[in-house]
Amino acid sequence: MTSQDADPAEGAAAEGELPEPMAQVLAAYERHLVSERDLTPHTVRAYVGDIRGMLEQAARLGHTDVGTLDLRTLRSWLATQQTLGKARTTMARRATAVRVFTAWAQRTGRIGTDPGALLGSPKAHRTLPPALRVDEARALLEAAATQADDGSPVGSRDVAILELLYATGIRVGELCGLDVDDLDHERRVVRVFGKGRKERTVPFGRPAERAVDAWLCTGRPALMAPGAGGALFLGARGRRIDQRAVRTLVHARLRDVPGAPDLGPHGLRHTAATHLLEGGADLRTVQELLGHASLATTQIYTHVSTDRLRQAFRQAHPRA
Repeated sequence: MTSQDADPAEGAAAEGELPEPMAQVLAAYERHLVSERDLTPHTVRAYVGDIRGMLEQAARLGHTDVGTLDLRTLRSWLATQQTLGKARTTMARRATAVRVFTAWAQRTGRIGTDPGALLGSPKAHRTLPPALRVDEARALLEAAATQADDGSPVGSRDVAILELLYATGIRVGELCGLDVDDLDHERRVVRVFGKGRKERTVPFGRPAERAVDAWLCTGRPALMAPGAGGALFLGARGRRIDQRAVRTLVHARLRDVPGAPDLGPHGLRHTAATHLLEGGADLRTVQELLGHASLATTQIYTHVSTDRLRQAFRQAHPRA
């Protein structure tokens, strides 16, 4: 085939560009994710990137518009992901992204039938999330309190952050987004805005209450700078703290706990959930506290508890 005979769609796809009809639909979908579903910029980029990859493959196969997408094309794209050595979890996520996209395209009249409804995906291996033991969690908080003995506002903040993360199991992004007004001191609960800006109320205990009160009374006023607004937790420059600073803090304090796994803030979320279940909380309650949309997401923590029971049995029972 000469360059004059080349298919325009194939040429565009080879250059990483989409045929104009596809590009317009992708742009509309991105607007939908931002304005109607209110997803975070990171999530939007991931979804749009997955769909762009699928559409580029479809263009290479001769499609110029989403209206001609079929199950065979979607399966071809998923098979390509496998040959590239993508992890099963990545492939499962991308298949889900495509199913959501094609359902939206049908709902908005851009395709007649939904080919993604029949698209299967590899079942992701469910790995046990690492979590601290109760004594390790206690040692972590004691290490932070020791570091805060110098009376510095940053030390006071660090204790409050760690206590609140462990007490509530909230995500690091949720913690960084908290404002002072989100705390209800009388009822000892905090208002949290999770994924998709879904609001939930999470309780916390007296140790977290004392740590947060100490931070608000002495630490925050000393650290606050213009532009802090109503942010509950502030960075070293006196403005709203970012997620990187919180991750650095958690890793640093865990290094002070001998033998503890090197977890980030999400590890404290796993730890809080595991300890709740081990203490007798029911799965539905933990689901609500963590802000999981599906109970299946929460159920992985039952595997953590079962694994610990199995380990204790092997170590303690003479006939294990």
